[in-house]
Amino acid sequence: MSWNFEDHELQQYIDNAEYGIEKESLRVTPKGTLAQTPHPFTEGSIDRDFCENQAEMITSVHRDAESLMKELTEIHKTVNDRLKGMNELLWPFSNPPIVHQQEDIPVARFDGALKEREIYRDYLANKYGKTKMLYSGIHFNFSFSEELLKAVFRRSKEEDYRRFKDHVYLELSRKLLRYTWLVVYLTAASPLADDSFIRLSGMNGSDRYRYASFRCSEVGYWNDFLPVLDFTTVEKYADSIQSYIDRRLLYAASELYYPLRLKPRGKNSLEALKDSGVNHIELRCLDVNPLSPVGLFREDIRFIHLLMVYLMSLEDISAGEKAQRIAIENVKTAALFNDTENTVLRGGQTISVRHAASDTLDEIERFTEAYAPAFVPDVLYQKRKLNGQRYAETVRNSFRSYITDGLRLAEKYRG
Repeated sequence: MSWNFEDHELQQYIDNAEYGIEKESLRVTPKGTLAQTPHPFTEGSIDRDFCENQAEMITSVHRDAESLMKELTEIHKTVNDRLKGMNELLWPFSNPPIVHQQEDIPVARFDGALKEREIYRDYLANKYGKTKMLYSGIHFNFSFSEELLKAVFRRSKEEDYRRFKDHVYLELSRKLLRYTWLVVYLTAASPLADDSFIRLSGMNGSDRYRYASFRCSEVGYWNDFLPVLDFTTVEKYADSIQSYIDRRLLYAASELYYPLRLKPRGKNSLEALKDSGVNHIELRCLDVNPLSPVGLFREDIRFIHLLMVYLMSLEDISAGEKAQRIAIENVKTAALFNDTENTVLRGGQTISVRHAASDTLDEIERFTEAYAPAFVPDVLYQKRKLNGQRYAETVRNSFRSYITDGLRLAEKYRG
């Protein structure tokens, strides 16, 4: 069901949404190697994901980009103040620093009731290799405001609000999957990698120039098979993931390396998703941006918010196996550096990534001018990237020595 934003009540709620951030960064020594000290944080907002030397900064839920950025900045200050006393730095890139050998990558350790988390990470290390697990990224958690959802609900034919919400996020997932390549293209910011990481990962030396985002490309964070999910109902979505667990292709739902996930409120499990329904959608394809002290810009947060709204103005689409395969291939293509020769499939046509992005942003701009004028500056910010100002291009042109310049930047951000 497409949302009719000519309805003025819907328009007044476009600015309303809820979102939070999970941002990963590696701890490094002043020499640019991975820190070997135990995870030093006890704050609930600072965890680690795969390895012991990774800091994962987790914000609370916010209703605007400004307050989210403020909290993310505060968490970074807490992290950097602690690291300063340890003579360590927070690495500002998605790709890792110097990694001489697998032993440099300590798997995160947990005790007591959390021991299962450590067992799971040992499993990941054996299956995928430790080097791939070093990629750091940003997960963007988004939900529409209750005001907007209830306004649309009143205009729908649905009688059950929870069922209606589930349908909304399933529909958003089907649409967002087809547009994820655009988010990757506009936020890719990791075109550089150290020789040690290239060598340890088994890549060719020429691979270093191939990518705008290593972690979203074919050498990035993917399962060793292409999952095909069922987005028709929450039950079928959860069961389609469970089927891979039952066949031992996945250890758990958390091993699903997919550009987006549907998540419940509170504990994240397939059972909770079935029981309580969808609370928000998680977009998992943002690079850590070294051009920002916190790895992210306000304008990108607002654009993703706008994109979610824009997608709900479009007619619903199916997301069968073929559509999902095309969507994933488009994501991997958008992660390549050359945006004029590499092509995506858009609307049944093969078109260069840059032209596809330009056409799509033009369409979003027309929607924004008509229904969400407060977001026009955020669309124009994205459009400027098409003229040689993509983050990946700026990063490649700004950092002549990945390690030396990266350490200098880390020191600057630490203060």
